[in-house]
Amino acid sequence: MPLRKEKRTYADRAEYMKTAVVKRRKKLKDMAIEYGGGKCQVCGYDRCKRALSFHHKEPSQKDFGLSSRGLTRSWEKTKIEIDKCILVCANCHMEIHEGMVNI
Repeated sequence: MPLRKEKRTYADRAEYMKTAVVKRRKKLKDMAIEYGGGKCQVCGYDRCKRALSFHHKEPSQKDFGLSSRGLTRSWEKTKIEIDKCILVCANCHMEIHEGMVNI
């Protein structure tokens, strides 16, 4: 009697998909940071990628946010959105929103 191959379960597939999405979002964030200049455009900070984010220069032109959930779109759509932004560190981003830094 031949051995039956074990079939993957839905739970296995779901876990695989979650891992794949996390990996893709990280790759897209790395690509976005590089495309955006690789460092804070205000102060030059570049030590921790998690501390870097994109600030929309004109909020009314924002089609979608570039936070981790926003990084599920195609690279072409992501680049178009990045072109509307500047890459800034967390401190400079807060100072921009407080009106302490003008861009």
